[in-house]
This record gives sequence, structure tokens and C-alpha cells, in this order.
Amino acid sequence: MTEPDPGVVVRPLLHADLPVLDDFERELFGAGAWSRAALAEELEGPGRWYVGGQDATTGELIGYAGLWFDGVDAQVMTIGTTAGHQRRGVGAALLAALLGRARASGAEHVYLEVRVDNDPALRLYERAGFERMGRRRGYYQPENIDAWTMSLALGAPGADDEGLSA
Repeated sequence: MTEPDPGVVVRPLLHADLPVLDDFERELFGAGAWSRAALAEELEGPGRWYVGGQDATTGELIGYAGLWFDGVDAQVMTIGTTAGHQRRGVGAALLAALLGRARASGAEHVYLEVRVDNDPALRLYERAGFERMGRRRGYYQPENIDAWTMSLALGAPGADDEGLSA
């Protein structure tokens, strides 16, 4: 797995981050981006936990990720890194934080869906131990692109995240 960048600080996302998150959504997801109102609702939603990856030197928010926990299992809602900061381990740092939170919450499994053509994300998740479960047809709208559903069985709460740290 790509090692998390030690120059990235993972911190909870705040309501004040909404303008930056709104820009990220449009950059990363284009027409499928969530609105600012939907983002605000997600940040405050029950069972939701959102974090940002902040450049330790500049203080710039360069990535974000979200987790939903239903009391039994967790789901990765999103992991995104801005174009200028991809391939430096930001996604790995964010994923490590999500997995740590899922374990601390007592989740038995973590699930996610990722576009079938998103090779960097697939590599990140597979290196973290996620396995492909199946393919959802036409999941991503409006592009109508398929998604892989993936899962990771978690150990007991507090178990090591295979050397990943936030």
C-alpha cells in the first residue's frame, strides 16, 4: 500500500470547510457532484464521520473522506484527493483514518463502491485488503458507469490497521 504522507494532517471536517469541499466535489465528480446543501447535510448526518487531509506545511485542505456506520457495518462514503496532490499518500492517510474509526466503532465489515475505471482507487483499496464482491451496473450517474462493490472484514476493535496510521 502507498504509505501515508507524513506531511498530511488528518482532521475532522468542519462546517467552515464547505466552500472548499464544494470546489473539490466539482473537480472530482463533475456533473455528479453533491450540492453544498447535500455536503452540509452529510457532515452533520447521524452515523457519519468526515475527515480532511490538510497539508502540514501550507495548511491547505487537499483531500477529504467520509465514513458511515450503521451500528454493525461501515461504508466508505468517499475519498478524494485534489489533482495536484494525488500519488503522495493522501488517500492512504485518509483511508487509514477511516479504517481506524470503523474498528474503534466496532464495525464488523467496511464496504464501498468504486467506479470500475478508477484504477488508482482500486489499487488503494485492494492494497488495504478490500476484496471485490460484485459489479453494479450503471451505478454512477449521469455517466452510467459501473461500480465495483468491495468489502473488508475487520478484526477486533483496536486491532492493527496493517501498519497504516492516520
